[in-house]
Amino acid sequence: MNTDTLVVPAPPSEPYVRVIPLGGCGEIGRNMTVIETNDDMVAVDCGLMFPDDEMFGVDVVINDFSYVRERAHKFRGLLVTHGHEDHIGGIPYLLREFPDLPIAGTSLSIALIKAKSREHKLGDVAFKPVQPGDRIKFGSIETEFIHITHSVAGACSLAIRTPVGTIFHTGDFKFDQTPIDGRPPDFNAIARVGDEGVLCMLADSTNAERPGHTLSERIVGEAFTTIFSRAKGRIVVASFASNVPRIQQVVDHAVRFKRKVAFLGRSLQNVLHFSTELGYLKIPQTSVIKIEDVENYPPEQVVVMTTGSQGEPMSGLTRMSVRDHKKFKIVAGDTVVISATPIPGNEKSVGKTINNLYKLGANVIHGTDGRSHVSGHASQEELLLMLNLVRPENFIPVHGEYRMLVHHGRLATQTGVHPENVFVVENGDVLEFTHDYADKIGKTYGGNVLVDGSSVGEVGESVLRDRKALASDGIMMVVVAIDAEEARITSGPDLISKGVFYLPDSDVVMDELKAETRAMIDSISVEAMRDPNSVREHIRNGVSKAIYNRTKRRPVIIPVVMEV
Repeated sequence: MNTDTLVVPAPPSEPYVRVIPLGGCGEIGRNMTVIETNDDMVAVDCGLMFPDDEMFGVDVVINDFSYVRERAHKFRGLLVTHGHEDHIGGIPYLLREFPDLPIAGTSLSIALIKAKSREHKLGDVAFKPVQPGDRIKFGSIETEFIHITHSVAGACSLAIRTPVGTIFHTGDFKFDQTPIDGRPPDFNAIARVGDEGVLCMLADSTNAERPGHTLSERIVGEAFTTIFSRAKGRIVVASFASNVPRIQQVVDHAVRFKRKVAFLGRSLQNVLHFSTELGYLKIPQTSVIKIEDVENYPPEQVVVMTTGSQGEPMSGLTRMSVRDHKKFKIVAGDTVVISATPIPGNEKSVGKTINNLYKLGANVIHGTDGRSHVSGHASQEELLLMLNLVRPENFIPVHGEYRMLVHHGRLATQTGVHPENVFVVENGDVLEFTHDYADKIGKTYGGNVLVDGSSVGEVGESVLRDRKALASDGIMMVVVAIDAEEARITSGPDLISKGVFYLPDSDVVMDELKAETRAMIDSISVEAMRDPNSVREHIRNGVSKAIYNRTKRRPVIIPVVMEV
């Protein structure tokens, strides 16, 4: 990011509230929004995003915390809407910088964050569990948690009351009026907040391009009934580990059709443990078996639930698709249900997994086939209903790629929000609201921070460029020993190539390159030969040119010059 364009004016002396999306605007993932007043500041969610194909070797992508770091003295707490990775995955990295930060969320959200904090060995965390309907206060900012339906239990919208007005954050939601747990959205509370008056609403834009209504989770149950009644062999269901309603539906159908169910995957086991403990899941223990015991049952009596609906390389389903899983092998006649749709960017890896499953003889049901999956996000008619219930003065579409935000903004104008009060923003934009005006006033850091192993933020563009070059063109190492005083070669050059040549006569090419490199070094002047750095540059330039002339590729050249 060009830091010359980052300007955040000093705050006004009058009461104000600033809204700063640090992630989730113009992308799917990394959701985090800062709400700041004169004396206090909170953040809503702190998620992560998985790397794209250009981020070689990167594990995950998190938010840049510079804005909150610079205002640490007024950072009071973190508000969590629900427990999906794109909303809580970055919390362990935030806690490394703010270990005493209070975190407020519903019981399942807190339980999932606890599991992550234990994995990161963070010690005690100041959790503040809440229930829908509860209010929690951080300084001058009071937040009411309002029950909403989504694809994970415990999801809430937030009514954030500040001295200037109420900021309403929908969180991820859909209006499922026949949810599996029998608890529809709290329409009364949402409408009440709208009647009280809302200064600004931030809303989930994932399905803003999709007309109509998002189907109820119960539709999946109808599809599962058909699938379970027709499957002759084992059934394997892959879904998001955090999709508690989907897990319950699989268990219910396993019981109904007299099948035993086994669960595969550490993240899935964590969700099972906490969801059952908190009462979100009801699983008869007599129906559960260990994955190791699956072979002891006839195929028509087994269901296996696993992770890997997004084609993640080390997930259960992906490893099954290449017969690389130690505990479970896909065989011909198995029915595999991928009960999820690919997140944008994952389509290729999901498609590869599906192809591999077909090669193994499995019957694969995926995408919208047989309605084995429904979205957890609101479509246009629900987005319009939310806008009409809340009736915000100002509107900020969030949680979506840029085109989704634009479409959502257009929906807002259809419900009466003035076009000048619709703010389609990018990560890092700073919006300021007072009693007199609402405007975008500046920009702060909203870029990616790359996590690579134990390194956080240390992998930059130059490292990614090198990794891209290594992946596309390979590496060539040239090792030579020189006597600097006598300005002569004493050993070598030896050439070591990885990923450069794929020709049948590569040995002949390497011998030719070795001879050319030797001649090139011999041609270096006496003064240059006495300077190892100069020798390295001559080797790098000469070998690079020679390889390009042969292959039209530019591998990474590493000259190793030893003085003797």
